Amino acid sequence: MGAVMSSLQPHAGTPGVAWIMSAMKILIGIAFLFIIGSLVSALVFMMRDGRDGKPKTNNMVRALALRVGFSIVLFVCILISYKMGWIQPTGLPVIR
Repeated sequence: MGAVMSSLQPHAGTPGVAWIMSAMKILIGIAFLFIIGSLVSALVFMMRDGRDGKPKTNNMVRALALRVGFSIVLFVCILISYKMGWIQPTGLPVIR
């Protein structure tokens, strides 16, 4: 069954898959930038809220919730891309 399923998935050498692979790399990079940007905005809100007698706001909590949401979406996109054969693992070889 596994051999049949792997033969149905597109491989990295397939010409039509090359643009999907490059698009996924760009999507992953943009998602990482959004995650880092959300962390930076949470830091800014943490440092600025509640100063000078102003009441604290929920901006930091919203920014961190947004970061968690981006992380979950990124993980799901990477998982789906791997299962569809759009991205390939390129880790270190296992030496026994």
